[in-house]
Amino acid sequence: MSELPPHSTSRIAVRCHGLTKTFGAGATAFQALRGVDLEVRTGELLMLVGPSGCGKTTLISIIAGVLRRDGGECTVFDQDYLSMTEQEITRFRGSHTGFVFQAFNLIPTLTASENVSAPLVINGMNRRAAVAQAREMLRRVGFDERMLESSPVDLSGGQQQRVAIARALVHQPDIIVCDEPTSALDSETGRKVMQIMRELALASNRALIVVTHDARIFDFADRIAHMEDGRITGIEIPQKNAAAS
Repeated sequence: MSELPPHSTSRIAVRCHGLTKTFGAGATAFQALRGVDLEVRTGELLMLVGPSGCGKTTLISIIAGVLRRDGGECTVFDQDYLSMTEQEITRFRGSHTGFVFQAFNLIPTLTASENVSAPLVINGMNRRAAVAQAREMLRRVGFDERMLESSPVDLSGGQQQRVAIARALVHQPDIIVCDEPTSALDSETGRKVMQIMRELALASNRALIVVTHDARIFDFADRIAHMEDGRITGIEIPQKNAAAS
């Protein structure tokens, strides 16, 4: 495995060893992960790249506690989801994890601000304070005042993606897991969002894992992990990342 970038810390956020996951059974079984070994540390932005169907989304879903693994080991800040009840997983995820889903998963009956405020309200914050904090995060990802109370159905795909990103960041989680966060964004907005994510990771010792096919943002990565056929096939440190530009 490649050496770690100099600004990363010694704290391990994610440790996977021999991680496996199979969907289905018998003749229709599909082994999505075939023994993944990976460590992610706080203070770094790690990107997962590889062809569609190679296991990237399955891997981050297990790391985020959305899926349960079949075998191997996976801990997040030394916590193992297999030792937790579903209720404990939900509480842990609500406090420590931000997830940007590729399908956005916005609640259509809530406004943009209300969608973003949801993690704060779930964690016990007063609703008015939560909405105010959500509005500020939406401004940081490029929303103007007239868009803050829009319904998801009235927003473009790129605008919905920014709401999903703001929702993942608003409660200041320890680990942020993103599935194609810039796929619906123009180049300028995509780079702005990635810069916000880098600043959050480096300033607060959070860990970011980004699944992407978007070569425009590769220079924001501290490390790039390549996946193929359910395995990590190599890890590289980009010669020049956005932190140095």
